[in-house]
This record gives sequence, structure tokens and C-alpha cells, in this order.
Amino acid sequence: YVPPQVRKAQETLDDKKREELGRLKKMVNGLINRLSEPNLSSISGQMEELYMANSRKDMNDTLTDILMNACVTPVAMPTRLLMEHILLVSILHHNVGIEVGAHFLEAVVKKFDELCKSDAEGKECENLLALIAHLYNFHVVHCLLIFDILKKLVSAFTEKEIELILFLLKNVGFSLRKDDALALKELITEAQRKASTAEKKFQDQTRVRFMLETMLALRNNDMRKIPGYDPEPVERLRKLQRALIHSSGSGKDTQLRVSLESLLSADQVGRWWIVGSSWSGAPMISDTKSQAQQNLHVGKVSSKIMELARKMRMNTDIRRSIFCVLMMSEDFMDAFEKLLK
Repeated sequence: YVPPQVRKAQETLDDKKREELGRLKKMVNGLINRLSEPNLSSISGQMEELYMANSRKDMNDTLTDILMNACVTPVAMPTRLLMEHILLVSILHHNVGIEVGAHFLEAVVKKFDELCKSDAEGKECENLLALIAHLYNFHVVHCLLIFDILKKLVSAFTEKEIELILFLLKNVGFSLRKDDALALKELITEAQRKASTAEKKFQDQTRVRFMLETMLALRNNDMRKIPGYDPEPVERLRKLQRALIHSSGSGKDTQLRVSLESLLSADQVGRWWIVGSSWSGAPMISDTKSQAQQNLHVGKVSSKIMELARKMRMNTDIRRSIFCVLMMSEDFMDAFEKLLK
């Protein structure tokens, strides 16, 4: 039972909160609408002030919603517009905290996965993939995620996936080659194998051939073979990014080294890539409990130790296990590892 006066206070609080969030959304929306390369410095400064004045969660939710509405549309978005939006996220990610980029990245990846599974006709998938590619270009996310997405697309290997592979390689192919040439080589080998087995499946072979030619051009570091490839806009914005990031260095140390699987299962296993991220995931707790029950008697324990445990009144399985670990470990590190298990 909630007394009427408490209920009234809660309703007033909810209305007040709703009003605050509405005002915040209007302010952030105004800044995003005016965003362009010349005024990026002043807008990123104002956004940082808003982050200092409001709760991080409210700001992250508001910013992510507004950017997703602005950038994920059924028609293809201009590349420059997407790059400017992601550059703002990147500056906030480096200056405010990595939870800004992590929150946005998780929303984009989950939406991309959802749209890939559905047969959406529009260009939303391309727009989301462009956002992920530019998050990598501006050092928010590590190449590990890009390779995970490429592997997933290569394993599906339908016409839609081939289109997306080409789109991604055109945007970040040469950066991937620079970051991890071996992984790119393995990916190209896998794509060639898939293409040779799937030859009968496609009526129109030109797309597959074009994709393989693009991959070979990447492997041979031949930029001329990729039509429409122009690294100049990204380089110019990276220079601007370096000027606007307060901390020294290019920000490589704040890259999120997170895999596609971790992002998609964040609700089940928690967000380990955000420092101090709290999580109350009951499924994981119950799983670990059942595992703990199973793992308690793993390994042979001498009857002498068990007798000692009984004398010391270790009357539950978990107490006996901890006692055995402490008594039988070689050193403190060994004890620590066993206790964690």
C-alpha cells in the first residue's frame, strides 16, 4: 500500500522529471540540428557542459535517441553528415567518458543486428553500418568489432550481405589492413571459399566478382582499384578531432575493444567494457550458483583435509571448498585463482 501523500509526491516527481527530460531533449536537438564542421568546436563544448550539468544516463539516452532518429532513415544519408555526427560522439567519448561512446555503439549494433535479421527494404542497414565504420575511423571502437561483423556477413553470404561487405570495405578497408593485416587476409580467403561454393546460387555473378576484386585490391594495397575511395575527408576530420580532444595522444587507449557477441549479449552478461558499470542480472547469478554447486567437489581432496574441515565445523559444501582451497594452494596467487573458480 502506498499512502496518498507519498503517491502524490511520486507523481509530482515523475512530472518534474518528464519536464526536465523534455527540456534537455529540446536543447540537445537544437545543438545537433546546427552541427557542422565549422561550429563543431563550440557545439562539442556546449554538449560537454550539458554532460556536467545533467545526469550521464539521461544525457546518453537523449543523445543516442536524437542521433539514431537523425541518422537511421530509409534513404541513404550523406557521408559527410554521418561523419560529423560521429565525430561529435568521438569527441565526447574522449573528453567526457567512454560510457558515451559505449552507450551509442551498443544501441547502433543492436539495431543493426535486428534489421539484418528482418528483410528491411530501405537503406537503414547501410546507414547503421556507416555509423559503426565511422566509430572505428574516429577511434571509438577497435577493429575487432568490424572483423566480427565482416565474418558474420561472409558466413551468411547472400546478395544483401555482399552489398554490405562491399560498403564496409570501401569505408574502412585500408584502415583494417593497417591494424590487422593477418585477420583481413584470413577474411579474404574465407570470402573466396564462400564465393566458389556459392557460384550456382547467384544468377548475377558481377557483384561477387566485384567484391573479390575489391578484396584483392585491399590485400595488394592498391587504392586505385577501388572506385570512389577517398580518404581525404576522414583525414581532415581526424585532424580536427585531434585539435578538440583535451587529453594528449590520438585516443587509441580509449578504444572499446569489444566483440559483436559481447555487445549483443550485454543484457545477459553485463557490460565489462564500461568501468564501474553496475549490473543486476539475475540469470547470470542463478547460472553461477548452479555451476558452483556442480564444481564444488571437482578435484580430489584427501580424507585428512576433509577430516580437518569437519573438525573446524565447515558444515556446508561452499565452506568446505574454501577451506580446502586455502589449505592446499601452493601460494597466494594459486589460492586467488582457485577461489575465483
